[in-house]
Amino acid sequence: MAPATHDALPILDRSGDIPLHAQVAALLRGYIRTNKLAAGAVLPSEAALCERFGVARSVVRQALAALATEGLIQRETGRPATVAAPQEHRRLVQRSTGLYEQFAQSGVALQTRVLAFARAEPPEDVAAFFGTTQLLMLERLRHVADAPLAYVRTWLPVDAVPGLRAEDLADASLHGVLTRRFGLRPGAGRNQIRAVAADATLARLLDTQAGTPLLMLQGQGMDQHGRPLEWFTTWHRAEQLVFDVDVSMGHESVHPRLQDAPEQAAPEPVDAVAPPGQDPLARAQALVAELSAELARLRGQS
Repeated sequence: MAPATHDALPILDRSGDIPLHAQVAALLRGYIRTNKLAAGAVLPSEAALCERFGVARSVVRQALAALATEGLIQRETGRPATVAAPQEHRRLVQRSTGLYEQFAQSGVALQTRVLAFARAEPPEDVAAFFGTTQLLMLERLRHVADAPLAYVRTWLPVDAVPGLRAEDLADASLHGVLTRRFGLRPGAGRNQIRAVAADATLARLLDTQAGTPLLMLQGQGMDQHGRPLEWFTTWHRAEQLVFDVDVSMGHESVHPRLQDAPEQAAPEPVDAVAPPGQDPLARAQALVAELSAELARLRGQS
């Protein structure tokens, strides 16, 4: 891959108290995290960065060392640094956008293999949501760099997607196909998160051991007209994916991580949307704590 063009990099602020190496690191970090430099991209050489920013080689080396320590870049003697692949993947659970769109926005290529797509008899709660049993069941396995990440089972109303075929959904966004072909856009919905243990089937599909903790996201979504559009359940490999929850209170935003939360009693299923009148920040923190405790319990049983 060709090196990133250093002409696009901003100019340093030499009037403040922030060291130049910290500014260089911050600018490159921002480019990496906003996907202006995607995984595998080659950074400009040390000499090119020195010329672009007008700094000494020692400043550039300090900046690159900081990024390497953070795991954002990889360095080899005699070669320009490259952007490292992310060690974990992240998903915002309160957004109506699907996993494919969220990964695409972060520069991660998500491969999708369709396992099944046909009419099927839905469970009672699924039929009640749609108000009909005339439904299609879609099963997909999603990979990143050929490693299984998630297994998805989705129910769709037959009448809403005439002519939809399994091959239309291979390595594609379901929401994108629904929008382009049928004019159906995801609207309001409700998601729930549970920590579950992999049964034999899920373990085989996700290339893990039976009993391994998985993160299950289940949701019911409407279209832009308020009509039932989809019911989905996604089982994720917990060691490869982190659920983020954005909570806005004024200018505040929180991105809790499961592994940082204290252990508490095993939870009941938790909604990803705070109930009316409850502090959203406290709800998000409680959600993460509950999931952490359940994952710890499942690991102890495996």
